[in-house]
Amino acid sequence: MPVQLTAHTGRVVPLRRSDVDTDQIIPAEFCKELTKTGYAKGLFAHWRARGGFVLDDPARAGASILVAGRNFGTGSSREHAVWALRDWGFAAVVAVDYGDIFLRNALKNGLLAVALDEGSVAELADRAEADPAFELTVDLEGREVRAPGFRRSFRIDDRARWLLLNGLDDIAVTLGRDDRIRAYEQARPDWLPVVGR
Repeated sequence: MPVQLTAHTGRVVPLRRSDVDTDQIIPAEFCKELTKTGYAKGLFAHWRARGGFVLDDPARAGASILVAGRNFGTGSSREHAVWALRDWGFAAVVAVDYGDIFLRNALKNGLLAVALDEGSVAELADRAEADPAFELTVDLEGREVRAPGFRRSFRIDDRARWLLLNGLDDIAVTLGRDDRIRAYEQARPDWLPVVGR
């Protein structure tokens, strides 16, 4: 279940690449776990294997916000891509735009994916490259991204925002209606089919 998120402040990893697809985020050979955890080792594995990749820079250790380019998370519906980013420690991604399925998967799994204009994303990447200690705040409650001398608002689906603000997912929302579900089931005529009988 996603954690409750109102705002997150963290250091930034700049990823100066566009059209990053889900197979680049986590190659298929790392998608064999039976749980939603254990994917950090596969995050950007092919790029990291070449050496010198930004995630492996010791100065970036513990950074929790990824700033990427255009069309981040394009490609397959691989939910593992979101799980790998979360397992690594990312709480938010800021990019110009996203693959539709990735965006839905991110928000449903507690990874805040924020879209800003290209100039703003480039400014954040420039500042993060110049200073590994550069911190950014992604404020879900206020719908804005902030840093010293930088403030931009962003749009987000109202339901996804509500779920994240309350630390819920669709299953938790359904379970929260347990009394109503039981009342409905008890009021159903006994001649209707019942699951498990």
